[in-house]
Amino acid sequence: MRKKLSLLIAMSLSAIMLFTGCASKGNSEGSKSPAAKAETFKVGLEAGYAPFNWTQMDASNGAVKIEGSSEYAGGYDVEIAKKIAEGLGKQLVIVKTEWDGLVPALASGKIDAIIAGMSPTAERKEAIDFSDNYYKSDLVMVVKKGGKYDGATSIQDFKGAKVTAQLNTFHYSVIDQIKGVNKQPAMDNFPAMRVALESGMIDGYVSERPEGVSASAANDKFKMAEFKEKFTTSDDDTAIAVGVAKGSELTAKINKILSDVSEQDRTSIMDAAIKNQPAAK
Repeated sequence: MRKKLSLLIAMSLSAIMLFTGCASKGNSEGSKSPAAKAETFKVGLEAGYAPFNWTQMDASNGAVKIEGSSEYAGGYDVEIAKKIAEGLGKQLVIVKTEWDGLVPALASGKIDAIIAGMSPTAERKEAIDFSDNYYKSDLVMVVKKGGKYDGATSIQDFKGAKVTAQLNTFHYSVIDQIKGVNKQPAMDNFPAMRVALESGMIDGYVSERPEGVSASAANDKFKMAEFKEKFTTSDDDTAIAVGVAKGSELTAKINKILSDVSEQDRTSIMDAAIKNQPAAK
């Protein structure tokens, strides 16, 4: 009887200890969850605007895994995001997001920052805050090599040309500066514009110089046209900065980190991004 009683007591104690241990483990894991979340730096980008950002299938050349995907993101923006995440002491998480969804994703807290070749225009500044600039570029036109507009030296050389740019960007609005241009509907992304250019649907698309260099380097059928008579733009239009939520404490921290990245380093990072971009499809 004593042995049976001892056995019952031992079994009861074991059950209590097991239950207590599981509960403690559960509480411990639960307490780690918010902390783990706080240690990430979630960056939104479209991963389709080489050399600023693109999608690839492996981690080569420093690419970062895209959240919820087997794909990776690489490019200039990703390298800048890595430096910022390191400076913040957080783990970088890339959230692939359509261009039109970037600002809403920031507003909803789905991402912590936009690092996507985005210009700090006056209109965008009404919705979100921006860091100091981390790149500045000129506008160009990407055309077909050997085509009618191959030798263009002025934006006015595109009179009658079928020209487009990315939807909801200032690139699309500057097309109106070309007299007599055949302005085409805006397109969602740069891969779509490259396909349209190669197929002859359009004669050219407005872009920034790094993307123009990237497009012509990736596809020998393309050429970047630079102009003596350029598009009229503001400094904010051609600058690129990190987008953060209104009143975010990240702004000052990101500015401090960016101030430590020299112009020489920024140029080297862009040169490497152009060299490492995937071939155009």
